[in-house]
Amino acid sequence: MLLVVDTGNTNVVMAVHDGAGWRGKWRIATDPQRTSDEYAVWLLSLLTLSGLKREDITHAVIGTVVPAALYHQRRLCRDWFEVEPLVARAALDWGFEIKIDNPDEVGADRLLNTLAGHRAYGGPLMVIDFGTATTFDIVDHDGAYLGGVIAPGINLSIEALHRAAARLPRIGIGRPQSVIGRSTVPAMQSGIYWGYVGMIEGLVARIQAEYGSPLKVVATGGLAPLLAEGTLVIEHIDPDLTLDGMRLLAERNPVPTLSKERARLPDHD
Repeated sequence: MLLVVDTGNTNVVMAVHDGAGWRGKWRIATDPQRTSDEYAVWLLSLLTLSGLKREDITHAVIGTVVPAALYHQRRLCRDWFEVEPLVARAALDWGFEIKIDNPDEVGADRLLNTLAGHRAYGGPLMVIDFGTATTFDIVDHDGAYLGGVIAPGINLSIEALHRAAARLPRIGIGRPQSVIGRSTVPAMQSGIYWGYVGMIEGLVARIQAEYGSPLKVVATGGLAPLLAEGTLVIEHIDPDLTLDGMRLLAERNPVPTLSKERARLPDHD
């Protein structure tokens, strides 16, 4: 079975795929200082509750936008599962061209979304990922990655508004029934929600115009269903897009070999 480790700025998602489907998906807050032993206590307990054993894991893939977390996650794979993980990076075989100025700069999550998005929906395609940042990534008809847009995530905007304005409270995210708020909290909720919907619609329109032909629009990330309620520009919601990209990447590339010597050495990448 395949263990995937998807590390974002806010959460780490670990999941197990048995070749036919996902057997389990679990989430923990991102902490670059979390050790491999701490990960193991958490993950092995969840595997047991799901009827899985440590020996079931035969290979692993890590995708991260938090480089500081990579060392401990590699040690988790090596020390507790005795596998050398494949680490998602531009130098691997993605099956498509990365047509940007510096391919090494692009986040692994964006390439993973490109891989899974084109496989599932074809191209040309736009993938919107609602994470700590909100990203818009453009995929050509042949699957090539063309670049995109990075905007602050909705939770970052809420936190910035609360911290910068002394009298404004921290609010939750929800879809207001009316745009005009009649008190402070509804007014803030409207600004956040409908403001983000407006940003989505505006950027989708501008990207479509610049690309010059229609793009399918797919959304992923935890807030995708909520924001899709407020607009018609999002055609598909795919919560597992990044995880599926990791699975497909592992299928395309050779399984790394774990040597006893390498298991004892610190990471250099």
